Amino acid sequence: MGSMSGLHFRDSNRKVDYVLVYHYRKRLTQHKSGAGSLGPIHRAASMAIVSNGETKKGCLNLQPDSGQHIPQEAQVIELDPLDTLEEEKRLQREEYECNLAAAGLEIEKDIENKSQGLNFVRIHATWQVLSREAELLKIKMPTKKMYEIKEEEGIVKKLSEIWCKLFEPLQPHVPQEDTKMKNLSYPFSREKIYLYNIRDKNTFFNNATRSRIVHEILKRTSTKTRNSMGISTLIANNVYDAAYPLHDGEYEYQNDDMNERKLLYREWARYGVFYKFQPIDLIRKYFGEKIGLYFAWLGLYTEFLIPSSVVGIIVFLYGCITIESDIPSKEMCDQHNTFTMCPLCDKFCDYWNLSSACSTARASHLFDNPATVFFSIFMALWATMFLEQWKRLQMRLSYFWDLTGLEEEVSFFSLS
Repeated sequence: MGSMSGLHFRDSNRKVDYVLVYHYRKRLTQHKSGAGSLGPIHRAASMAIVSNGETKKGCLNLQPDSGQHIPQEAQVIELDPLDTLEEEKRLQREEYECNLAAAGLEIEKDIENKSQGLNFVRIHATWQVLSREAELLKIKMPTKKMYEIKEEEGIVKKLSEIWCKLFEPLQPHVPQEDTKMKNLSYPFSREKIYLYNIRDKNTFFNNATRSRIVHEILKRTSTKTRNSMGISTLIANNVYDAAYPLHDGEYEYQNDDMNERKLLYREWARYGVFYKFQPIDLIRKYFGEKIGLYFAWLGLYTEFLIPSSVVGIIVFLYGCITIESDIPSKEMCDQHNTFTMCPLCDKFCDYWNLSSACSTARASHLFDNPATVFFSIFMALWATMFLEQWKRLQMRLSYFWDLTGLEEEVSFFSLS
């Protein structure tokens, strides 16, 4: 696909921001002619998008064939229902891709004309499209204005330094962002482009933002055929099989080419580093704010489960230690006390001895003993502390990630 790494078009310059995948099957049957030969397959009309980087957008009109080149011995082509459906999907795909090109996206398809198998449509968003959609979506981008973040002082600072040194082996080895200086962010505007810290237009919007912008265009682009609206409807109708952005290179090969995906794999997405803290800023940079907030919540929840699990184990061990001194269990398990109990049902049940429930009584004491009262009080306080700590962390991340105006987007994580 494209360049050797698969991340760019064939010109090795334009980045692939999104990929559409479809499986095209073509089966046409023909009658035999009088001479016993098969007539050639001829397409009556065709529609194609000008892609592969030759032009940025535009579609060819439907060109009906005059039929002058059809031999005499060719017979009428019979299309079974599968052929008709595949042809309809093909026309719908070409119309959808034409509309994407009209929206400003650049499209590249495979050079060879495959009659069947997997086909890939690569999409690239130009600077004009990215800047237009970023302004429309009111995406906050860093400006040239920077301000200093006030650091903690006194005993709080010393405790923070001790805490960082104590848990330094648990920190992931990823590049740390500067926490002393911060760029002032503002919703992107093309009229005030001089305010933004644009060093390179190709890297000003990160991969997560580029994928988000292209996905928004894919969602709102429609086709007249069957009144399909957006890529989700087309996938549901099996016009396309999948639509996804690409990862940032390989992560398994041992080479010097380090990328964010490989860094995340080494320091986060492996069982061997389960004890380390999450590189939450790198997760946010690679996957976006929503995924970053989800893993921030999951990480905090996992940390809070550690003390609750320790207390739960202590309560369980207390039940194991005191099981022999539990009076109700001793009375039920005493074979000399033959207490006869009434039947459990009216017709088919017989009388039974209370000592037969000895094992059930012992097992229930492990989880229902005087220490469980303390555990219930602890869990009530635990839930309150977790909720307040998450609110604090959420506000901190919203400040550093410039999400202060997106409360409705992250309300799911407030657990309210």
